[in-house]
Amino acid sequence: MFKHFSGILGLDVGIDLGSANIVVYVKDKGIVLSEPSAVAVRKLPRSKGLEVIAVGHDAKAMSGKVPDGVEAIWPLRDGVIANFDMTEELIKYCLKRVSGNGNFVHPRVVISVPAEVTEVERKAVVDATLGAGASEAYVVEEPISAALGVGLPIDKPNGCMIIDIGGGTSEVSVISLGGIVVTSSLRTAGKMMDNAIIAMIRQRYALLIGETTAEEVKNTIGSALPLNPELEMNVKGRDLSAGLPKSDKVSSVEVREAMEPIFTGIEDMVKVALEKMPPELAKDVVDRGVILTGGVALMRGFDERLSRAINTPVIVSEQPLYSVALGVGKILDNLGTMRRAIFSVERGSR
Repeated sequence: MFKHFSGILGLDVGIDLGSANIVVYVKDKGIVLSEPSAVAVRKLPRSKGLEVIAVGHDAKAMSGKVPDGVEAIWPLRDGVIANFDMTEELIKYCLKRVSGNGNFVHPRVVISVPAEVTEVERKAVVDATLGAGASEAYVVEEPISAALGVGLPIDKPNGCMIIDIGGGTSEVSVISLGGIVVTSSLRTAGKMMDNAIIAMIRQRYALLIGETTAEEVKNTIGSALPLNPELEMNVKGRDLSAGLPKSDKVSSVEVREAMEPIFTGIEDMVKVALEKMPPELAKDVVDRGVILTGGVALMRGFDERLSRAINTPVIVSEQPLYSVALGVGKILDNLGTMRRAIFSVERGSR
């Protein structure tokens, strides 16, 4: 089954399909593409469907700025497919980009999914990948990919804990002997933080902002612990009372308070996983520490806050945004010895 997975007939491609970003790895080349998971479409006249007009960075730039008849869509929500057709278009765009020379090939694709997705959600990912032009679609669980990407020895009889907090999901897993022993997840992560900031600014300042501005606020002055000194930034949007453009100064204290319930929820999720863990694996985790990856790992003070909450060292991975994609790449590079990491295999008719 894996005999001819060497790329003789086409590319070997790994995809980290995230709610906020899609990262693509090509065998022997490394990470070649990282784009927002956004698609912009235009409604065709006479109900003839939708036309894709932009994908990735260009589509994200249109978010909140489009005229009537045009819509910027995020086809993945909470780590799973919310819009099947647009997810297929997103994957198709990425496969065309990495094919090179404008010649589209039908690659074999390894694509990551959250550990706790349902069979229906997993099959939707496989179907979208095959529909986008892949000749074969191989599915792997994100915690396994992330652990491989940060260099954890997952095949050893030692407990490794990894926490992956991305745009749509927060996931904690304990891995030993190449498999997941304990896992827990929340469909609460970076996007939910953006929504909390939007709600706070709307309530406190009667100022309406969009998701892109909220993300900028989070990245610029967001923190999980008090800062010294605290930060401020001017936030621009629409005054809800007058309907006119308006600017207000927002502080890092207010942003942190808005995100507090999300931080607490993630801490509780990790504690639940620790409570379920066998004692011998708990000893390994304390000795080795917990690896933190995903976009939210870059939040100021989040690793320190989490370490205090669980009384265990927390280490931020070197490339938190690319850990899953790098792990998928390791599966591609060593597929002969990595068969246990593959969760399921589906073949297309191409």
